[in-house]
Amino acid sequence: MTIDLTTITIAGARDALRTKKYSSVELTRAVLLRAKEKNATLNVYAEFFDDAVVAAENADRMIAEGKDTDLTGIPVAIKDNMLMEGKISASGSKILMNHRGVYDGTAVKKLKDAGAVILGRTNMDEFAMGSSSETCAYGPVKNPHDVTRVPGGSSGGSAAAVASVGALGALGSDTGGSIRQPAALCGVVGLKPTYGAVSRYGLMALASSLDQIGPFAKTVEDTELLFRAITGFDLLDSTSVPESKRGKPTHKEKLTIGVPESFIAMDGIDPDVRENFRSIVARLKDEGHHILPVELPTLPSALAVYYVLMPAEASANLARYDGIRYGLSKEAQRLIDVYTMSRGEGFGKEVRRRILLGTYVLSAGYYDAYYNKAVAVRRLITEELLRAFKGVDVIATPTSPSPAFALGEKTADPLKMYLEDIFTVPGNIAGVPGISVPSGTVLRGNTALPVGVQFMAAPFGEDTLFAVGRAVERIREFSR
Repeated sequence: MTIDLTTITIAGARDALRTKKYSSVELTRAVLLRAKEKNATLNVYAEFFDDAVVAAENADRMIAEGKDTDLTGIPVAIKDNMLMEGKISASGSKILMNHRGVYDGTAVKKLKDAGAVILGRTNMDEFAMGSSSETCAYGPVKNPHDVTRVPGGSSGGSAAAVASVGALGALGSDTGGSIRQPAALCGVVGLKPTYGAVSRYGLMALASSLDQIGPFAKTVEDTELLFRAITGFDLLDSTSVPESKRGKPTHKEKLTIGVPESFIAMDGIDPDVRENFRSIVARLKDEGHHILPVELPTLPSALAVYYVLMPAEASANLARYDGIRYGLSKEAQRLIDVYTMSRGEGFGKEVRRRILLGTYVLSAGYYDAYYNKAVAVRRLITEELLRAFKGVDVIATPTSPSPAFALGEKTADPLKMYLEDIFTVPGNIAGVPGISVPSGTVLRGNTALPVGVQFMAAPFGEDTLFAVGRAVERIREFSR
């Protein structure tokens, strides 16, 4: 039968599979066909897995036996930095181009145990370093809404896969906004869970104190279904938080929404993006939610803190890629030459830049001046946000200061590229959850480009984020 992929959602497909309107094999083949057609232009996938249809057959058996879950038979994708047994996991880098996982990461295992069909691994910025998905060893990813523009990054492949219906859902990783920013630029929903809510076991580390796995989907409901499937305590991850320490979810009809006015009024934010944000906030107020201005004076410092801490942790985490144990290895007479040649050829320009920056801020002469100071300011930002959440349920900002920009527009100026993370990095600095929900479009020429609104909540406040996300969806649905 013909499956309408333009309107399909995870929840809708789940119901259709259970009522036998179509099988997982039929759904998987339809989505795979579309994904492969779109991939020729968008470069979303680094690899399609050849056993996806076999996984769909197993899912159909689970459904027939009444052992299905909300994700059984649903075609999804995973980012290229997540380990899956027997599959290549390259983290978008030449240095790991032939590296195969020897075990399943916890989030991937949870998807497989739920009966989800993993179609393949999505393209990404090398080692998750980027805001545009242009630093990929497999070539840049294109935005489904305008192929001359970026999809955001580093999880641009996962966001674009969902936006182009090359998957019904996908997993990405978020170190400074790498789920939320591409979600906004591609017009889908993206969630960065609370640090410790989803196991990082099997995720290739960029910055261990900032990284978090999270889902992409078309709707808030679908995003929640994916999050419920992958969250949970994991003994294999020392940073995983036990369920008993996560608190109980709260449910409120009307929310208090904090708006950091001075932060949003800063230079560098496109006026129409700011206007779109204010329009959504006004509509939420009309719906009965309370809007409260909040002062967060240290929040603008989050970007500077991030670009000290993240390279420092990255330089340490990437030291393991030395051409000896695994990955690309260049032969040489001296051991030091093996190191330098393997890393010099295996790492791209942006990765080398951040390794150098991280090594610099950790060096003996600059450790106190940069790294220790960044750690201290991180503590101030975290305390400031946690204080704010005692008076508001969520904090709202635009997700990104601009819509999708042109391919190559910002690659020559790293500082302009780094500013794309201005609204998202505070969530990673403080470890709090954040969600990006489509909030409309802005025009660039004759093209309507998606933008998103971001909400952050107190630790383990994902239920509150889903509630406010649904409120935005209702507003947008009513406006159509």
